[in-house]
Parts: sequence; C-alpha cells; structure tokens
Amino acid sequence: MLPVLPTPPQRSFPYLQPYLCKTPKLIPALTENSDKPCDTGSPISTLQKEFPNLDFSAVDPTYPTKTTPSNPYAFTRSAVLARGTRALKHLRSRPEKAIAVVSHSGFLRTAVCKTHFANADYRVFEFGEAREGEEEEEEGEGVELVEWGLTAGKGGGMGRSEKGRAEVVESDFPIERVEEEMGGKVAGEAAREVPKN
Repeated sequence: MLPVLPTPPQRSFPYLQPYLCKTPKLIPALTENSDKPCDTGSPISTLQKEFPNLDFSAVDPTYPTKTTPSNPYAFTRSAVLARGTRALKHLRSRPEKAIAVVSHSGFLRTAVCKTHFANADYRVFEFGEAREGEEEEEEGEGVELVEWGLTAGKGGGMGRSEKGRAEVVESDFPIERVEEEMGGKVAGEAAREVPKN
C-alpha cells in the first residue's frame, strides 16, 4: 500500500510514521482549502529540515502560496476543484492496488469525494470507469470515485461521519474576482468578440 500525505506533513506524519512500512509520497494538491495560517503549509525549506527522510521533489515551488489568485493552491472554488481533479487523476495513474490518502475534511468533501468526514474517520473508495472527454472536464468531473458499501452505510469506517453526499455550497469558498480585460474572454463566456462602437 502506498501512503500519501498532503503537505505540510507536520500534523499527520508523526502519528502515522510508526505504522508505515513505506515512506509516504507527498502530494501538495491534497492540502486543505482555506488560506488561513492553520491551513497553509510551511515553506519547503523548513519542511525539509523538519522531515529529512521525506522526498519533497514532487512539491512544486509555488507551494504553499494560497493568496495569489493564479496559484494552483489559491483559496478559490475553481483552484480547489482543479486541484482535486489533478490529485484524483494522479492517484488513478499510480500502479499500486491500494493507496491510503491522508488529507483534510474540507478538501476531501469539496474537491475529491463529496462526502463528509468526522475528525480522524476514514472511507474506502475505488475508481469508477473513466468518462468520455475527461481531459476537458473541470470542477472535479471526469474521475469517478465509488465508495464501498461498508463505509458508506456506516457513515465512515468509524461510523462517526455524516452519511450521504455532501454538496459543494456557495459558502464553502470566497467569491472569485474575475479580472476582465477589454476583448478578453471572461469565465463562462462563449465568444471572444469585442462589440464595435
């Protein structure tokens, strides 16, 4: 089994380390949504000193910046959902048959599996069939997760999580500001035409 951790690993790795037979893979896309200090990682240089046995080579240099709108870790609906899709596609491409992902409930609920997680609870999923055109899909579409009945029926493996689907709601994310340039395409717009005066 491949263990997968978000960055920063400060909260999860010390507790998990005694139980791991493999060194975990760090996937920064699995980090929590918000840009609050408690949900934002430390600089990579700090983490490397704190966890010299972990491989940080897959952590891109823009991590942990969440306040720049164009950054893939930005606290916006579009950035978070795109991160979820990227993480799922990456995990699906792995050769391992079983992967244990340690992440954050807000990110898992909104961007990965659309289910609730109580603190320290777990759920078991399999990848469903890939759908047509998944490369063009946005906002978590294209990669289907199917939860095992064992954890779905109990409300998580420990039975402490709310049962059923968790919809992404408007209040989960701040309002996105779209910078509009004259003649530039705005999100959702079909054409690039500029009206003539």
